[in-house]
Amino acid sequence: MHNDLSEIYHENQRRLLARQSAYDPLTGAGCCGERVPVGGEWLPRAVIDEAPAYATLPELERRRLRVRHDFEYWCATCATVRDKTTGRAVPFVLNAPQRRLAAEMERQRLAHRPIRVILLKARQWGGSTLVQMYMAWMQLVRHKGWNSLIVGHKRQSSRSIKGMYNLLLRHYPAELAELADGPLAFRNFEGGNTVQQLAARECLVVMGSSMNGDDVRGYAIAMAHLTEVAYWRDSPLLSPDDVMRSVNGTVGLLDDTVVVLESTANGMGNYFHTEWLRASAGKSDKTPVFVPWHEIEIYRSPVRDLAALWQTMDPYERQLWDDGLTLEQIQWYHDKRQEASSHAAMMAEFPTTATEAFACSGFSVFNLESLERLRGLCRPPLDVGDVAADYCTLRNIRFVHDAVGLFKVWCFPQPDQRYLVTVDVGGRSDKADYSVVAVIRVTDVEHRPPEVVAQWRGHIDRDLLAWKAAQIAEYYRHALLVVESNTYETHCNDPGAGSFVLDVLRGTRVNLYVRDSGRAGFHTDRSNKYGMIQYLIGAVRDLTYVERDTGAVDEMAVYESRSNGSYAARRGHHDDILMTRAIALWVLKMEPGLRPPRRATVDKGDLPTLAGPQVGNLWEGLAQS
Repeated sequence: MHNDLSEIYHENQRRLLARQSAYDPLTGAGCCGERVPVGGEWLPRAVIDEAPAYATLPELERRRLRVRHDFEYWCATCATVRDKTTGRAVPFVLNAPQRRLAAEMERQRLAHRPIRVILLKARQWGGSTLVQMYMAWMQLVRHKGWNSLIVGHKRQSSRSIKGMYNLLLRHYPAELAELADGPLAFRNFEGGNTVQQLAARECLVVMGSSMNGDDVRGYAIAMAHLTEVAYWRDSPLLSPDDVMRSVNGTVGLLDDTVVVLESTANGMGNYFHTEWLRASAGKSDKTPVFVPWHEIEIYRSPVRDLAALWQTMDPYERQLWDDGLTLEQIQWYHDKRQEASSHAAMMAEFPTTATEAFACSGFSVFNLESLERLRGLCRPPLDVGDVAADYCTLRNIRFVHDAVGLFKVWCFPQPDQRYLVTVDVGGRSDKADYSVVAVIRVTDVEHRPPEVVAQWRGHIDRDLLAWKAAQIAEYYRHALLVVESNTYETHCNDPGAGSFVLDVLRGTRVNLYVRDSGRAGFHTDRSNKYGMIQYLIGAVRDLTYVERDTGAVDEMAVYESRSNGSYAARRGHHDDILMTRAIALWVLKMEPGLRPPRRATVDKGDLPTLAGPQVGNLWEGLAQS
């Protein structure tokens, strides 16, 4: 053990040495971007390109030239911030996470790209400060008339950021202020206090709220700082999408324009999480930036007793060591965990990965790792379109390709396979719940677990939805059609109209699910919903069904357990896709004659073979076409 500790100690010393780097924004040492050595300084190449004789210029001219091209130098010499520990006004010298964010923004600027970032924040490293200072640099140094917008969860959060700007202006060095007309100070614009004018630079700073979409309109905005986006309210009257449409409509795709979405995490499935996933998958205009807790320099503690620390490190902390962290970082984490009520609470405040940040900050009933594994099985559909037939009949059923269709197909019907179709009923208006028709392959020659192979999702009249579902079920080899009947039986204006539609379908050759009572349709109530959701949780955990649609995983991420013990989607979200999966798996579990296999394997190259609940020869004895 002694020799092992000696090796650990020396490895830790090596890691500490490797992390030491010279950073001096005054000389340019360790700063971002391409640098050129000139007279003991490391200058951005743009400085030399503009003034090849830089070294011979008067000092003030050199300073003015450098602040135009060197953001980190400008921060250290012109920007003042409030020190969080002492409360004093101090020069703004970037810490390590701030330097990484600045480097990404500068990379985009120097490549002549609009600057677009989505920032997932941990606590206490100054991400918002960096974004605001970068925008101030644009307004005070690089451009006149470069209006900015700050949108917070509430307008008060925007005003606190403006207070940071005021401090900067009060301490700004006069010799570097290129004044156009008057001093560097804000004044109310057109009598209101939500828009501040900086006349000396001919620009405005607009302060908005995510609860008022009109704040953005009416101004030519070049930069937008959208803060704590995960906490923005999502309602039928105003959603984060609405605010972002307004922002995107006014910020042009021009050099030096800036749009930054930033937030701490607030669970999964909300707008911020969805945008983060899009950016991480390379499907967004924004570059994702996440700073884990261990990059923040203040999160270090001296190692008091190496042997004691090493012996008490749990598997998670051992993994931190294996991932390259130092013992000082792990000591801090080890001590800080004692303050948290659970490790999940610790991970919510001090995440090591982006996945931890999102999952541990919410209240999802589904396990974090389980959802990420399930998401790994999702893929783009093979084709998109709709199923067509003679109007309100089951004749001449066919698939029709349509690039904007509502029917996604991952696998077309196969002759040696059988299928189950489940329907969750929504409404026809854009603000109503969606209707979802899910097709599940329940068995094939390889006895793989149930797999989502197709899905229709949209708004439609309920009688037309019934025919749409019936046509899809017939298309998929006379599949058993399970219609969630709650809406039909309890929410129709004309009593009995919904059940009448189901009775009509029951009289056709559709293979329609019928309850023990003799009534058509599957009825979800308190007596079975808890069991359905628990069974779905287990299926997601054990991967005993295969998901293909990321929308299902997103809905699971915001599916919550409420104080009264019930389950529901978080306010402003849906559970329509989720319920089709829950109903399908419950029917497969509960119906007489349906027996799962003893072994089911997920068709995914890097996932292990799973021995899960039985999911096997499910359709023996059921009607076929």
